[in-house]
Amino acid sequence: MKKIVAINGESWAKNLTGIERVAQDTVTYLDKICSPNEFELVVPKNILRPAEFKNIKVVQLDAEAHFFPKWTQIHFQKYVIKNRRLSFDFSNTCPYFAPGIEYLHDIYAKLYPADFKQTRRDRLIHLYSVIMYKRIARRAKKIIAVSEYTKKTIVQTYKTPGQRIEVVYDGLGTYRDIPKDDSIFERLPQLEEKKYYFTLGSLSTRKNLKWIASHAKLFPNEIFAVSGKPIPSVVAPELKVLNSLKNVVMTGYLNDGEVKSLLSRCKAFVLPSYFEGFGLPPLEALSCGAKIIISNRTSLPEIYKNCAYYIDPDNPDVNLDKLLEQPVEDPTSLLELFTLENTAKRLYEIVKDVNK
Repeated sequence: MKKIVAINGESWAKNLTGIERVAQDTVTYLDKICSPNEFELVVPKNILRPAEFKNIKVVQLDAEAHFFPKWTQIHFQKYVIKNRRLSFDFSNTCPYFAPGIEYLHDIYAKLYPADFKQTRRDRLIHLYSVIMYKRIARRAKKIIAVSEYTKKTIVQTYKTPGQRIEVVYDGLGTYRDIPKDDSIFERLPQLEEKKYYFTLGSLSTRKNLKWIASHAKLFPNEIFAVSGKPIPSVVAPELKVLNSLKNVVMTGYLNDGEVKSLLSRCKAFVLPSYFEGFGLPPLEALSCGAKIIISNRTSLPEIYKNCAYYIDPDNPDVNLDKLLEQPVEDPTSLLELFTLENTAKRLYEIVKDVNK
């Protein structure tokens, strides 16, 4: 390799959600197959989890990473330029003056700007996101898209040549090894085995809580468990409706063990999102033995094919019991395909090709 690849370690300073988990688990697998002096993980001093590897050197800068892009655009970028590194970013961002190999999980903020108008924070997130999307689409040495759907939207929106974009699917990594925490059923005894539907994720607008609220009102005998932490861009009336319904249990934030327990005993996992770049939670649900009921939009049919039950995210009037009577395919081959070991191997091939 001509240059050492500097991986942006901002994910190690954030709460562990989808992108952060993918970043951390992928680097763990990458460390097993790369050689010394090929990669560095550049982390801020306020990391929340330890970063220790055999072959990937960890470089901790004397700077912290917080809400806005100071870490990436000042500290990480300065390190990349000064030390002549090739940047690698997992989270839809890049050092503006030194873009390298950059992930674009989706271009949600560009395609749905109306979802980012509620607060000043949302508007800032939208502005920064669209600047980053455009910079990556125009200047990155290689773009990593997590689905053919995401690749298609980048090409259509920014006229990016398709050969500059590689599709690398997400997958399951250490999530499989997390033990279940059945104490959640002591805290929420109303959730009886195979008698509730479960949905989780950030309570953002695109997760379509409106569908859950409307469906729960239409079918008062069905029980829904809704997990997730409210964020500023969620539409307040939806949460208000959900909190008012007797057949909806708002669990609040759950740890991974509690989530796995709820997934293993639910009637089905439900994801009515109208936009997903990949959609990792249904894969996690399948790994726990749950059936999945998901939206028929964007990337989801591409990823889950005939292993899922599909719903229209604009139509909450659907009988889920009858839907679950339909046959679907066994997800074993899907779970064998979408692993972070496969993700890491593919990324390693791409990095070596770009940096030869």
